[in-house]
Amino acid sequence: MSLFHPLLQGAIELHCHSYPSLFPRKQTDWELIEDVKAAGMAGVVLKAHEAQTVDRANLIRMKEPDLHVYGGLVCNHFTGGLSPTAVDAAIRLGAKIIWMPTFSSKEHQCHFGKKQTRFFNSERPLLHPDHGLEIWDEHHNILPNVHEILALIGEANIILATGHLHADEVMVLVEAAKQHKIEKILIQHADLGIAPIPLELQKELARKGAILEKCYLACSADFQDLTVEEMAESIEQIGADACALVTDYGQVHNIPPVEALSQFVTQMLACGISESDIEKMVVRNPKTLLGL
Repeated sequence: MSLFHPLLQGAIELHCHSYPSLFPRKQTDWELIEDVKAAGMAGVVLKAHEAQTVDRANLIRMKEPDLHVYGGLVCNHFTGGLSPTAVDAAIRLGAKIIWMPTFSSKEHQCHFGKKQTRFFNSERPLLHPDHGLEIWDEHHNILPNVHEILALIGEANIILATGHLHADEVMVLVEAAKQHKIEKILIQHADLGIAPIPLELQKELARKGAILEKCYLACSADFQDLTVEEMAESIEQIGADACALVTDYGQVHNIPPVEALSQFVTQMLACGISESDIEKMVVRNPKTLLGL
């Protein structure tokens, strides 16, 4: 009998982290894939703040042709920032998703302030510019290079994910994405304290056709931004058609991502979310975004 919830059959986890990584991670890619298979899931998207994950995903698919394992690129300082060149290369390699800045965004930098955290347990601090990336200029006009990136995403018909941008930036970005005929927009962990999006704005984004990540990490001991009951209530208000259940797990001190997704599903059911809505949020909506 599977350790994982039966509603994970055919599911795709759009947001989790594994090793290789600069950050301490719970599982290697291969350990994550074993859990994906054990749960009967259709696949997983590999995310890394510090490198593109497309080539890793390509190699895994060669060994596991029945799984939908994909990668993408986060536009952080580590990968060239908001670089159309880097995005173009990632798309040509097979990226299914381009994330706006996360670790390197101004919003992320402001949230964590100037904590002199020694990530990576290295003697020498990580080389990372102090200036946080924004997608707009001082007049709140989208930067030309960001328009170029959006054009590439629209042309390739892949997913634009909003990363750790401020809610105001997200609203402007989504409008610009529409101009570039981008159809697949994923709003990252809208409830997470790093870059929260108020519920009314979440509803507005849903009306504009975006899918909102309902992220288990926001309910975790690490963040405690809302309870699982409040998470379920937000899904009821927005509508499951516009939501995707994700974990954002993979941190070394947390349970592994697939186990977390299984737990998340169990808790959402206990809060009154229907099985058909769960299926929409873990199977149908992720597959639609990925063009499957």
